[in-house]
Amino acid sequence: MGSMNLSVQWQGFWFLLLILLVCAALVHLMRLALLGYRALTRRARPKPPPKEDPVYFLVERKKKRAKTEYGAPKQISFK
Repeated sequence: MGSMNLSVQWQGFWFLLLILLVCAALVHLMRLALLGYRALTRRARPKPPPKEDPVYFLVERKKKRAKTEYGAPKQISFK
């Protein structure tokens, strides 16, 4: 099989891919650890107060504007 001689560009590509995968794994591990920590330290939430009956407000409907009747057009004279 011999030694694998990769060009510098391919070596850079594989190192970049390795760094990307390691960073993604670390981010996910940190998020999972934070989620687990919050689940362990969560205190019992107080029960919300009982809901009261809803209050309904009476709202008056908008009224349609009466159609305006237009008269015959007036003639305007300029001096």
